[in-house]
Amino acid sequence: MSKIKLGILGGGEDSLIGILHRVAANMFDQYEIVGGVFDAQHKKSLNFGEKLGLDTSRVYKDLDDLIEKESKLPDAEKIQVVSVLTPNFLHFPMAKQLLENGFNVICEKPLTTTYEEAKTLQKIQEKVKSIFAVTYTYTGYPMVRQMKSMIAEGAIGKIQKVDVQYYQGWINPLIHDKEKRAVTWRLDPEKSGISCCIGDIGTHAFNMAEYVTGMDIQKILADLNYLYEDNPMDIDGTVLLRFSDNLKGVLRASQIATGEENNFTVKIYGDKGALKWEQENPNYLYLLKEDQPLQVLKPGHSYNSDFSLEGTKLPPGHPEGIFDSMGNIYMGIANAINKADKFDGAYPKLYDGLRGMNFIEKTVASHKEGNVWVNMQD
Repeated sequence: MSKIKLGILGGGEDSLIGILHRVAANMFDQYEIVGGVFDAQHKKSLNFGEKLGLDTSRVYKDLDDLIEKESKLPDAEKIQVVSVLTPNFLHFPMAKQLLENGFNVICEKPLTTTYEEAKTLQKIQEKVKSIFAVTYTYTGYPMVRQMKSMIAEGAIGKIQKVDVQYYQGWINPLIHDKEKRAVTWRLDPEKSGISCCIGDIGTHAFNMAEYVTGMDIQKILADLNYLYEDNPMDIDGTVLLRFSDNLKGVLRASQIATGEENNFTVKIYGDKGALKWEQENPNYLYLLKEDQPLQVLKPGHSYNSDFSLEGTKLPPGHPEGIFDSMGNIYMGIANAINKADKFDGAYPKLYDGLRGMNFIEKTVASHKEGNVWVNMQD
């Protein structure tokens, strides 16, 4: 089977996310990166394309140029799927244009800057039937997928408590300096949307809570922190979650958790046991039982689910990391494009991005309306 031809928007010379996506795309030999628009400055984009060893005639000036020229190529040669790795405010117009011109799309999160934009993309995607993935990266970890499988199989019984936490401290050097916080794009609503912390990392925690439990959150109550009156964007927040009248949880997200790096922790408690996973030690899944010693599950062993093992590339004892996680998502997308889907949840879909945008807006609304319960359902 020929490789899927991949184009990339953004993710150029100094982009960490660009490296992550390129390595992930090459991991299973399913994709061939053939071109794109890597930088708003065409000269920089061309130079970067040369470094990647690409045919620079397919390093385009802008998205219009890409669509016009790629659409003229024979089906066997043109780009099939495009990864959108640009700042948040460009996600919607780029994804919309790509869908309308018949391309499959892989989009960084958050999906858009407004819920209405996300719903517009959903309507277009339902009409054109293109594959659309939103890269909630952490869903690709083998032990996250093992957690999802075990919960679905009843390993911890009926869920009765959900606790998700995502703590970082990266914004501390910026937020306390008035000049720096005024020029940081993540704190600019025009570029980042209405939320910084919840929009950036809180959506990962929200998505994970729904992903591993297989349940939709019904209502939320939020309390956000902006720290300074002239800062228009939240940088810390706590959100109470209500899946049902008897199943509740809490989501905590912060970018001012001093000293924290990327502390993303997921804890799901059932009436027969509990599961706990930590992103900074992603190869360990902890199973807790009241009448048994703590059990530690690791990737690559035969006791894991087929879903977990399908995304495990190394023998037991060899760490799987963030590149592997994103690679598993790219593999799931490739299987979908090739109509060879194997597992539900193999890649986050547009619906997951839509849920994330709804969560961002409802969280901000809950806070601004006086920390009240808000219904997540339309």
